[in-house]
Amino acid sequence: MCSAQDPAPDAKIIDLLSKKADNGIAHVSLEYFPPRTEQGVKNLHARMERMKTNTTALYTDMTWGAGGSTAELSLDLALHAHRTGHVSNLHLTCTNMEKDGDPVKAVREALQAAYDGGIRNIVALRGDPPEGSDEWTAAEGGFACALDLVRYIRKEFGDSFGISVAGYPEGHPNRISQLTDEEAANMSDSEKGRCCTHDGITYVCKDDDYKKEMDYLKEKVDAGGDFIITQMFFDAEVFKTFVKDCREWGINCPVVPGLMCINAYPGFKKMTKFCKTRVPKDLGEKMDAMKDDPDAVKKFGVTFGSEICRSLLDSGVEILHFYTLNLEKVVYGITDDLGITSGLVEKSDEKDAKDMVAVGS
Repeated sequence: MCSAQDPAPDAKIIDLLSKKADNGIAHVSLEYFPPRTEQGVKNLHARMERMKTNTTALYTDMTWGAGGSTAELSLDLALHAHRTGHVSNLHLTCTNMEKDGDPVKAVREALQAAYDGGIRNIVALRGDPPEGSDEWTAAEGGFACALDLVRYIRKEFGDSFGISVAGYPEGHPNRISQLTDEEAANMSDSEKGRCCTHDGITYVCKDDDYKKEMDYLKEKVDAGGDFIITQMFFDAEVFKTFVKDCREWGINCPVVPGLMCINAYPGFKKMTKFCKTRVPKDLGEKMDAMKDDPDAVKKFGVTFGSEICRSLLDSGVEILHFYTLNLEKVVYGITDDLGITSGLVEKSDEKDAKDMVAVGS
């Protein structure tokens, strides 16, 4: 099944994570999404190269649209990253991926193309429903969840790929429940630590559901997942508790914190509400106070990002994974502030921000 054609395949990320960062502080990894336009793709190529050089990023993630909506472009961008010196980490979703009546064919072809092109790292995901659909469905004979994909990769490709899996410190959005006033008043201490409130409504992954989430995460790791990349969070204590819980569950692989850069108020509000993300009260109040000042929001994104990163580093974290939103200024501001880089924020160039819009947005 495996027929390598690339003379210099990527190293596996799990092997790179065992090495200390040259800067003496922490490794950096960067995540991008496929832009909607050809100009956006061209600009992203340039930004990826700049950011890799400037931050000495350990690896580069490329996302995969729901239901394979960006499959060809995601693969092209991940291969471009590999060819230009990045260690490429390709996201791959496995549901709603039917091709020619075969629910597995598109996934198999994507994995083979990635392998043949020198990519050796995959983020195994279930995936969201395709655009315009509220639910995902498992095709008969196909994949029902990320665990199925991890098992498939190990069965068909052995150890050819390093595999990372998603972890949800606050619980997967599908397991986060809307609470009644009575339920909110009677949450356990652990539920209080990961709950969120949006538009006056309290949501939480209840303890029983959180246990199911952790059991499932252990299954993914035991099936072949090498390390975990988390869903975004804005409360460092939630991440620290999650890592502690992982260890208690016998999940001993590296846990990489996924850090969403705050670039704009509308995007922050939309994403945190959609994902039912915990927003600490003081963070929400500060964001609301500057919602009409885009420059202030971006500047605050650096301040807040630096604070949460310092808290994570103090707890022993050795890599910071930035969801860049295909932009650079806030990332540079944070890495400069932490001492990982120096003088980058003044050199940042986001004149092309209007082109950095995701397919389907």
